[in-house]
Amino acid sequence: MDIVVQKYGGSSVATIDRIKNVARRVIKEYKKGKNVVVVVSAMGNSTDELIKLMSGITKRPNPREADMLLTTGEQVSIALLSMAIMEEGYPSISLTGSQVKIRTNNIHNSAKITGIDNSRIVSELKNRKIVVVAGFQGVNSKDDFTTLGRGGSDTTTVALSVALKASRCEIYSDVEGIYTADPRLIPDASKLDFISYEEMLELANLGAKVLHPRAVELAKIYNIKLYIASSFNYKSGTIVKGVDELEMKLNVSGVTCDNNEVKITVQKVPDKPGIEGKLFSKLAEKHINIDMIIQNLQYNSLNDITFTINKENFVKGKKSINSIAKELGAKSVESDKNVAKISIVGAGMISSPGIAAKMFSSLGAAGINIQMITTSDIKISCLIKEAEVDKAVKILHRAFDLSNMSQDEQVK
Repeated sequence: MDIVVQKYGGSSVATIDRIKNVARRVIKEYKKGKNVVVVVSAMGNSTDELIKLMSGITKRPNPREADMLLTTGEQVSIALLSMAIMEEGYPSISLTGSQVKIRTNNIHNSAKITGIDNSRIVSELKNRKIVVVAGFQGVNSKDDFTTLGRGGSDTTTVALSVALKASRCEIYSDVEGIYTADPRLIPDASKLDFISYEEMLELANLGAKVLHPRAVELAKIYNIKLYIASSFNYKSGTIVKGVDELEMKLNVSGVTCDNNEVKITVQKVPDKPGIEGKLFSKLAEKHINIDMIIQNLQYNSLNDITFTINKENFVKGKKSINSIAKELGAKSVESDKNVAKISIVGAGMISSPGIAAKMFSSLGAAGINIQMITTSDIKISCLIKEAEVDKAVKILHRAFDLSNMSQDEQVK
């Protein structure tokens, strides 16, 4: 069975006219003889509106009831899209995560998919119906609704593609593909024809909002090629695929930034073997994820340990961090919210000396001070002042000449 799975984000179904536009796009694919499964997000900012309603009731919502509320957003959009398809004269059916039997673990608000029973979808496809599925949601072992967290509809889309052995997985939103930088900040950023899973995963983790990291990771594991494009036109988009399938690897394929960082310094920690392990193990027990880390050697057998976490973790874990630091014998804890992370990503970076030097010297020439550095085979990240991050993106984009990337320089 030749199955195409398409996903349309909230901006693509934000209004009735846009829902009708999606219906026409889906029908166009259906008329080619394809079996079409469509994953849809909630309309526009409706999830934010539901959260606003919830906050008017309580500042500490019960996680189960929060998921019960938030899953209604997708239920509205799938029903309306299915109606729009039927109004055009084509058969369709909308299904919630429960009806599709998208099974998740029992963690509300950020559940992970554990399995999908594809029998209902396959049965409807055999009857030549266009199946419209609610993204972002599933059900746990108690048959309670769960949500997959922000960007969860991307994960739903890739998971369904795996379960259905789809021939194509297409993700549509209000952007025309993957760019070398945020086109809202860099209007002449180049659109990439291709990008590797590894590069896309780094970009997604480092602040790019086009794809959710869990969706990219899942696509990589199962070797599902992703096609990223706009729902508002038919311009060619970007294909995300394995790095081994790329004939050429770009030294730098993108510049991105993350303004969601907080720098924490645990001051004057006793310089004892295993003290860092104790610190970060205890933070992990509190579900506080660490990003960048640096240890500053001090005198008198005392060290400063500096690391970054996201702002949500800081709000939830500030008391825990202070408590853990005190337990370890640290003198004090300082925090700095006025920081941001600037990163460059490129699969060809590992075999190209001088990339880091060019990045650091470009920032230095502009008077931008680097506070922390972290690297991998295909990325380099620097922590800088938040007020300088937009300037830094522009400088690095220009330094690596990413606006003038020709088709011949991109992978084929």
